[in-house]
Amino acid sequence: MKKTYIYFVTALVLGLGFATSAFATVGVGVGSGKITVNDQLKPGTIYELPAIPVLNTGDETANYAVSIEYNEVQPQMKPAREWFTFTPDKFTMDPGKSQVVRINVAIPVKVIPGEYFAYLEAHPVKADVAGVTSIGVAAASKLYFTVAPANFIEGIY
Repeated sequence: MKKTYIYFVTALVLGLGFATSAFATVGVGVGSGKITVNDQLKPGTIYELPAIPVLNTGDETANYAVSIEYNEVQPQMKPAREWFTFTPDKFTMDPGKSQVVRINVAIPVKVIPGEYFAYLEAHPVKADVAGVTSIGVAAASKLYFTVAPANFIEGIY
């Protein structure tokens, strides 16, 4: 009986040791919760927005990217994803490290003036593996800005 107990405990400890080392976590955080551009942005102009730090809050090295995402139902207009460029657009980070991402927005000449809203979402980039399902994590900063009318007539309209 005592020998069986020792084998069981040894198998349990070894099993837990292997199980915990097989499960690494991928995490992400952003250093800014909200970015509000106070000046009205003019059509046909490129603006540099405040940079955001992206943090690897997990315990493994991972690839990351930043993208524009939207709230399904929002009163503000949604800026097109094509307006934004991120530098770097994809990057790799070790656990506990951070990467500052610069953001530019190019307001097109023909644009509807008004209030805009989007999320600047940082997320890990996972390679697709056939037959494997994964749950994605993300963190985001809220971005608010206003586009001014291009000319006097558009402003009246």
